[in-house]
Amino acid sequence: MADGVGIRLGIAGALGRMGRAVAAAADQREGVEVAALFDRPGSAGQGVGDRVLTSAREAVDACDVIVDFTTPEASAALARAAVERRGPALVIGSTGFTPEQEADVRKAAAVTAVVKSGNYSLGVNTLIGLVEQAARTLRSPGWDVEVLEAHHNRKVDAPSGTALMLGEAAARGRGLALDQACGRDADGRVSLDRAGARAEGTIGFAVVRGGGVIGEHSVILAAEDEILTLSHSARDRSLFAKGALAAALWAAGRPPGLYDMLDVLGFRDPT
Repeated sequence: MADGVGIRLGIAGALGRMGRAVAAAADQREGVEVAALFDRPGSAGQGVGDRVLTSAREAVDACDVIVDFTTPEASAALARAAVERRGPALVIGSTGFTPEQEADVRKAAAVTAVVKSGNYSLGVNTLIGLVEQAARTLRSPGWDVEVLEAHHNRKVDAPSGTALMLGEAAARGRGLALDQACGRDADGRVSLDRAGARAEGTIGFAVVRGGGVIGEHSVILAAEDEILTLSHSARDRSLFAKGALAAALWAAGRPPGLYDMLDVLGFRDPT
């Protein structure tokens, strides 16, 4: 960590929507200095507002933490560079990694702190932690779990990645893998076909697609005589940038390891 300025932050994918959002949030966050912005190879020297893009190599050398919302390929390359330099810490928001790319990230986590998550919303990740705790306390039999999600009409995947994270949290609370607690279709996707009676102990999913909804997620734990609902509503996409910054501040100076937002928020024992 740099003396007197908190953390020196690097931003990968600085020309993209999330890169710009992280830079804007960092400019408003005390204890964060944006030390390097970089994007695809060959973009070094390009202006971004009053800043100039560097190379990835220069960013790795100049920063305490790099926030990376790019592609699995770019994230894996950044992880390999971090292994070579034994740092900086990484906050990775890319999704869709191959097993080989996941292995690159794990190798980086052996030498530096790596926070990797499919969702950096502080509220959503708090919801995930609470759902796991609630499912552990309210174990079946007698308590059904339903995950409901709504997004804009342009979203293709269903259930959403966040809905699946919530389902996985509920399954963990019950001591199960998600595959043991929900149905799958012929392609291995979570099944949304709910015809017939509800099987005891299963986790159900329901999906809404319409308009410009950013993201609505609820988990219902229902017994015969009472219902508990835990929910989160997204109002602005900048919330993901703010969560990534919180993760960057947390990761700076941490021991090597592969972490996620439940670690950042204190839902896991640090020992």
